[in-house]
Amino acid sequence: MADIVNLRHARKQKARDEKVRVAEQNRALYGRSKAEKQRDRTVADKAENFVAGHRREPSGTEDDQ
Repeated sequence: MADIVNLRHARKQKARDEKVRVAEQNRALYGRSKAEKQRDRTVADKAENFVAGHRREPSGTEDDQ
């Protein structure tokens, strides 16, 4: 015999589970300390400056030809 399921309770439990899943994703995305954010920003800036310093042509608009 099949179990009787209250659809209202099942719907609410599904919504709770979805909230937990979204919260876990947000913690992974935004749950970093200020120092970690600053470190990542510094690393990205250094990489950009390295690439910009090794370009053959100066950056600018293409209309200067």
